[in-house]
Amino acid sequence: MANAMDGAAVKMEKVGGRTLRTATWRLDMPSDHLPVLFFNGIGANIEALAPLAAAMPERGFIMFDMPGTGESPDPVLPYNPFTMCRTVALLLSMYGLDEVDVMGVSWGGAMAQQFALQHPKLTRRLTLIATTPGMLMVPGNPAAFTKMADPRRYVDPDFMAKHFKTLYGGLIETGGEDHKSSHISRLKPPSPRGYVYQLLCMMGWSSLPALPFLKKETLIMMGEDDQIVPVINGKILKAMIPNAQLITFEGGGHLFLLTHADESVAAIREFLDTPDTAKESKRMAKAALTAASAEAAAA
Repeated sequence: MANAMDGAAVKMEKVGGRTLRTATWRLDMPSDHLPVLFFNGIGANIEALAPLAAAMPERGFIMFDMPGTGESPDPVLPYNPFTMCRTVALLLSMYGLDEVDVMGVSWGGAMAQQFALQHPKLTRRLTLIATTPGMLMVPGNPAAFTKMADPRRYVDPDFMAKHFKTLYGGLIETGGEDHKSSHISRLKPPSPRGYVYQLLCMMGWSSLPALPFLKKETLIMMGEDDQIVPVINGKILKAMIPNAQLITFEGGGHLFLLTHADESVAAIREFLDTPDTAKESKRMAKAALTAASAEAAAA
């Protein structure tokens, strides 16, 4: 855990009328790769997925605690995917970033879809991990959903340990007790208001009607033993997104990104490092020309 956060610049940023706790890695480091904007799962704080940023030292990373999660203050008013993505776009502007690779896991995968649809010029490629198209999803194991909604999973280590297999699927077989204790130790419970507002945020939301218009190169990653988000949801996403590819992880549960870390990072790297397609190159050239014209006009 401590190693995962080493080198992270952690700040409280005021953006779009909200205060968010943010963590960035290597944004000032010269790199041939775009930074990764990462949307976390419901109720999860930055530390929960910080190991991913540590595992990809060649890239900059941006993560943040949603309002009422981790150390971000409670939201005053409810928010929705549109308003939250607008806030995140303002955050990127604060860091001087005009293009990123967007990534999201579970609940955050839905936010990542919304961000790519809402801010296509800021998005190069999209990685969707253990996620769904929103309300129009194929539900998982009812026992997993019941326990996931129970706030004791954040504040009662015994409850979390007892129901870990039900919640997250193939963890024990692939990672053992070390994965379980490591993940639990990184969690910080969201506030009751923060958790409820995250749940409300996605009520009635679905990306499904818009996905055929999502032209970004997209990698979809699913665990074959995921009790919360069955793999069929990844197949639906692949069928609806024109430029999508799907990878599944045998024995992987909802946390395969951590339990199958080496395989996951290798797949993400291969996807992000693949040379730009003709469409992507054309779009980048057009953006560069527009920027150059704006600079010339300003001069």
